[in-house]
Amino acid sequence: MRVQVYTDGGCRGNQARTNVGAWACYLVYGQHTREHYAAERNTTNNKMELMGAIMGLRSVKNKNVGVDLYTDSAYVYNGINQWVYGWLKRGWVNSKKEPVANKELWLALLEEKKKFADLTINKVRGHANNEGNNRADFLVNKAMDEFE
Repeated sequence: MRVQVYTDGGCRGNQARTNVGAWACYLVYGQHTREHYAAERNTTNNKMELMGAIMGLRSVKNKNVGVDLYTDSAYVYNGINQWVYGWLKRGWVNSKKEPVANKELWLALLEEKKKFADLTINKVRGHANNEGNNRADFLVNKAMDEFE
């Protein structure tokens, strides 16, 4: 049996001077579920998407069990499966020869990824008919509502 980890992040007023953002993770293991979420001010959607994935992986206590992480963020999916390896080789400079945004969060996600014996990171379509992804999205909005 594998752990299913659904992650999401969002931001109301993304790029505005004052905004609220949140991350969430929804874990499923057999009949057991767990939910974690938090919100903060003055952040970005991308940071919250990364935090959802980081906190989702940190929430899995047994690193030897198989884990399937699901994200609707192309930024997180492409970044951790492809881009990060190029950034490491180029000294954390992107293809435009600029410093990689959110480097600390990418490093944290990469460290979490390395802890697992069997981890797949999957891209799912957001706001579609995926119960786990929809629950993570609900939790992101709940976190922002409670924060505001």
